[in-house]
Amino acid sequence: MKKKVKWMVACAFAALAVVSALPAAFLSGEEKTETADRPADVVVLETAVLRQGSRGSDVKEVQRRLKQWGYYKGSVDGVFGTGTRSAVILFQKKNGLTADGVVGKATYKALGMNDAYNALQNSVPSQSGTNGFSESDVYLLARTIYAEGRGEPYVGQVAIGAVIMNRIRSAQFPNTVAGVVYQKHAFTAVSDGQINLTPNDTALKAARDAMNGWDPSGGALYYYNPAVATSSWIFDRQTITVIGRHVFAI
Repeated sequence: MKKKVKWMVACAFAALAVVSALPAAFLSGEEKTETADRPADVVVLETAVLRQGSRGSDVKEVQRRLKQWGYYKGSVDGVFGTGTRSAVILFQKKNGLTADGVVGKATYKALGMNDAYNALQNSVPSQSGTNGFSESDVYLLARTIYAEGRGEPYVGQVAIGAVIMNRIRSAQFPNTVAGVVYQKHAFTAVSDGQINLTPNDTALKAARDAMNGWDPSGGALYYYNPAVATSSWIFDRQTITVIGRHVFAI
């Protein structure tokens, strides 16, 4: 009898676990990657950095502090929306930080959120970065390359990274990796959620090559796949080169 009761309880907990997992699986169209298969430092790095679209208690605490100090006027709801991003940018400008609207180590430190700062500090891999860019920049660029160009030839993946580097150097675009990648409607992978996929070693290598100055795009500021592009204006851009399925243009 006791064995039967234990078996029934175990089945009940198993069923509850399955039901609890259903919303995330059914409400999101993103490709899922098991946390257990990913390095611990990468998992912490992704969750610790806050940007538009992030949710949770850390976002709520950022909002609470910014509201207390007069930077934020919205609800303290734990949802990182446009109002929170604007408040973060204002705070960063006032404190001499890179005004990209992303809450990373420097912003956490300025906010006095020491636990979050320490979690992010301890999560960063031992390498110091690439050509002046941080490891979090490298990782974000690799995520973008993987999301936008997996399946493309390696030179084409580097070219995608080079376009982002070219935008950072151009006065027409934001001057940080995060600013360029998360600029509204700039990249399909951000809009459809594929930016959250875990990059492979090829994408990470392509990101470093692009950051180190390799530019197979020839100075391009745009790229598109003519087979699926829907914005007619992109076809009027001057073509520089074609690599794989992508046209690179200025």
